[in-house]
Amino acid sequence: MRDFAELLKSFTVLFGALVKVVFSMHSRSAVSKLKAIFLIDIMIVAGAAGMYVYFLSVGGFAPKPASFVISDLTINPAEADLGEPIAIGLNVTNVGEMEGAYVANLTINNRFRENQTVAVQPGESEEVEFTVTETVQGNFTVRIGDLTGKYRIKTPPPEESSIVLSGLTITPREAWVGSTVNVTIIASNNGVEADTLSVKLYLDDKFTEAKITALEAHNSTLVEFLFNATIEGSHKVRVNTLFGTCKVVPVGTHTLTILISPMPDEGYAGFSIDGEQQRMPYTAVLPEGQYSISVPSTDTTGTHPFLYWENGLTSPSRTITLDKPVILVAYYEKGDSCPSLFVWNGTGYSYVSDISNHGWLGYINYMNADGSIVFYRNNPWDYIPIDKNLLQADMDSCVVRLAQIWDEIFYLDSAYMMVVDHPANVDVYSTMVEQYLDQDYMGKIYTVGTNRLTPVSAFNEKGQNVLPQISEIDDYFTPGINGITSLSWDNIQWNTLTLDLGDLSEAEGIKLVVRAVVDWGEGSDYNLWLDQFFNAAGAGELPNGTQITPPPYMEVKAANGSWISVPWNRQFPLPSSGTPRTFIVDLTGLFPTNDYHIRINNFWNVTFDYIGVDTSLQQDTVVQKIYPQASFEQWFSTSSSSVGNFTKYGDVTQLVLKADDEFVIGRQGDAVNIEFPINNLSPPVTGMVRDYFFFVNCWFKDEYGNWGFGFGFSVDPLPFQAMSGFPYNPPENYSYELHTDYLTEYNTREIEPN
Repeated sequence: MRDFAELLKSFTVLFGALVKVVFSMHSRSAVSKLKAIFLIDIMIVAGAAGMYVYFLSVGGFAPKPASFVISDLTINPAEADLGEPIAIGLNVTNVGEMEGAYVANLTINNRFRENQTVAVQPGESEEVEFTVTETVQGNFTVRIGDLTGKYRIKTPPPEESSIVLSGLTITPREAWVGSTVNVTIIASNNGVEADTLSVKLYLDDKFTEAKITALEAHNSTLVEFLFNATIEGSHKVRVNTLFGTCKVVPVGTHTLTILISPMPDEGYAGFSIDGEQQRMPYTAVLPEGQYSISVPSTDTTGTHPFLYWENGLTSPSRTITLDKPVILVAYYEKGDSCPSLFVWNGTGYSYVSDISNHGWLGYINYMNADGSIVFYRNNPWDYIPIDKNLLQADMDSCVVRLAQIWDEIFYLDSAYMMVVDHPANVDVYSTMVEQYLDQDYMGKIYTVGTNRLTPVSAFNEKGQNVLPQISEIDDYFTPGINGITSLSWDNIQWNTLTLDLGDLSEAEGIKLVVRAVVDWGEGSDYNLWLDQFFNAAGAGELPNGTQITPPPYMEVKAANGSWISVPWNRQFPLPSSGTPRTFIVDLTGLFPTNDYHIRINNFWNVTFDYIGVDTSLQQDTVVQKIYPQASFEQWFSTSSSSVGNFTKYGDVTQLVLKADDEFVIGRQGDAVNIEFPINNLSPPVTGMVRDYFFFVNCWFKDEYGNWGFGFGFSVDPLPFQAMSGFPYNPPENYSYELHTDYLTEYNTREIEPN
């Protein structure tokens, strides 16, 4: 700037001299004077321009550099236990005219802890947040720049406590932006001495607040937290091991959810809202007001009529007033019905699948000549793959929701997650289940190569070539046939698929990779089918041991070329209903010769999308079993006629940790939220990728009382793992004496007949 000052001084001296010269020319003409004055004007303008350019070049007119003002120091919580995280935040505002980087140095008790660098645009603000924990108790002073604050660390109560928490309540479950959300929990001291417990609130897995609860023996109290709903969207709310969700929406709006049951194979169905076409499942945040909803009179197949809404209304069109969150369910007549599985995708729940139909109670094994029925136990296990694309990379946990949409009673006994790391050049699948299958095969995780073989040929029971349908996973299914093509099931023809797998004589192992689905048909048709057997028994024309709905079976070629059945513990399973699923059938060791033809026979309408042959050896995998936290709630209201002592809402973690005949018992509209921590898992090693499977043990039943089978639509009689069939006859019985504590503590939600 000194050079510029000297230049300006010189310019001023020169300019003064020029002025003197001009005005000393008194003898010149006026025109000459005007020319001289004009010349001076030019010189002034040029000089000013030159000064501006020079001034700009040396920074005289450059934007102001970044300058920062820090404010709004927050410390949350201000009082915490040893080891609990403290969030320290502040705002950094750039009051300059250029972008810059601010270094926030955090000192605690006059000792430097750490720093963070944040880039801030001119005129804007950015938030900086530190998270600290302490290993000693005491008072702590925070300093960042010229901002100061304090927090206190105290010794936490012992981890072991006789105080248990229950009854997590979030009010409202859907809040408007800017409103207050109330979270309450019941703390009960079940011990014989006074005790304390630190009750901690976490929002979206971030520690928010803790309260020390002290209780005398056998006393209870209500613990309450309040927080402001500031960020739109769904949020996880956790108090110690109990958890739930709340949603924050704009002022004047509510969430409208419309579901269909059973879920269609395509995963969605059309409907209209105020005349505009939409697709179910449907969830949207809409302004308060009235809406006209109309669903089709039949399902997506055009064959199954609409039955009723969740409130019993039988018209497919209805008008609602949206003055609170509303869930509507449209029910259609169709045999597929099971509890439905959803997974949390970071913003909402995505439908995955119905759990397997194998847990259905009341399946008939065979009928005797006198009309007596021997029932089947079936198998309550299922192994459902979870699409890893639904799990966000930053999720601390995988949350699934097992919801009863159909009008049924379910008995959830156990649930856990299998996390499978495997080589990236193979896929992993599990099996289906059947009561007769070998336990060493069911639930096993198989690796299969990606270059699988296609069968040489494939023909159905009509002699039709169906190889094009099964060659690729493309939702192009083989045609099926069974009783559903006959209104009274009086023209049954077995569904048969005959495959030539080619020359597999060099293979060390043989696995089928199968994608298929079963269609049960109509319940009313099934009743007509049963009546034929009762009538035959009444007429003395029914042989003992007559199978009503035989299980599937698979055959291979004997040495003489005839078809022979494979052992029952290695038979072909019945696929899941509703949603097609891919599973493994292990054929290793089942062929008596080098003829690798198989024949798959199904009584029910089973259709196949894909069948591939894998001969690769099992690859090394790393399998981790994760146990959950679980909470129980009502998702939507119901007009169900189901009765009995259902499980109370709240924490049900202890009930799902093992299959021990102590169930979460729910009805239509109930849902179990199941959370699996995955944030502490180390990432897969190089060359490996990760997949997830949901393993669940669950029975369910619907209104079979009308069929005269000895049990109505009630919780009792309870199923149990060791029963031979359901319903069971003496001396078999559920061990009520062994489970007295469970029954009296959990199954207290009594619902009586209307």
